[in-house]
Amino acid sequence: MPSQKLGAFRVLVALLFCFYLEGSDWLHAQQPDDVTLASSRYANRPVTLRIRGPETSETATPNPFLDYRVDVTFTKDELKVKVPAYFCATQDAADSSAEKGQLWQAHFIPPRTGQWKYKVAFRMGEDIAVESEAGKPTACDKAEGTFQVELSNATDTWSEGKLQLASNGMLRYDVSGRYYLKGGADSPENFLGYVEFDNTLKNPNNPNKKRRHKHPLHKYQPHVKDWQAGDPVWQESKGKGIIGALNYLGSKRMNSVYFLTMNVTGDGDDVWPWVGPNTRDRFDCSKLAQWNRVFDHMDKLGIALHVITQE
Repeated sequence: MPSQKLGAFRVLVALLFCFYLEGSDWLHAQQPDDVTLASSRYANRPVTLRIRGPETSETATPNPFLDYRVDVTFTKDELKVKVPAYFCATQDAADSSAEKGQLWQAHFIPPRTGQWKYKVAFRMGEDIAVESEAGKPTACDKAEGTFQVELSNATDTWSEGKLQLASNGMLRYDVSGRYYLKGGADSPENFLGYVEFDNTLKNPNNPNKKRRHKHPLHKYQPHVKDWQAGDPVWQESKGKGIIGALNYLGSKRMNSVYFLTMNVTGDGDDVWPWVGPNTRDRFDCSKLAQWNRVFDHMDKLGIALHVITQE
């Protein structure tokens, strides 16, 4: 597989890492100026590490998705987990449609309470995203710090822990012990072919124009009414249709949604994570930040992400 494709796959894995693995009392944390801990500080809930690197953009050279490699190692006692970080431009990319910035992010779900340590490896070099320890140190390479993790009093899907395979062959949450019986929507597979995501359109390079215009982008208009105050949006009011659709599924006790993250040349030809349908090594930061708000809402509703990376 060409190196740029491997690099692209690595970035996508990083983006999905926090959904698959399965705060801020940072007064007790020690952190360098270029590293910020965000979101919760609770066990079995996502922690986001924001890392300030060199100013760059989605289309810059060196390529921020291929020519930089950022790994964060989280450690507690004998447990050590290495998490890849990814270039996300800015903290508000979902709202600003930012294409440039100096922010990388790593997502981690600590399975234990107590003090955790982290250490950043930030290196650059040609195609280093598909190498292991090559390249040269840059930015905040070797930055390290600590943070405290506590138990949450909230009662939700996160508090039930990770899904694990029980001895009887069924899936069961490791904290609550409750069994998980999957039931949900397997259609539309181009769930992310949604009109209010940035850079989302029917692929203009598809030679079959009749097929391209047969099925327009999703609006989920009937479900705008299912959006509730306090639910996520972006750019002031976008996203109510797709968030409302998830609320509707949740109200019917659906706990899974199957969807593609890439269907270029497929039936829909309207879903891709990149800056364009024919690009494979440069990602659309604002689109992915908007996807992430939808994914976070699915987690809140207890709807599993049945992710199919390509058609």
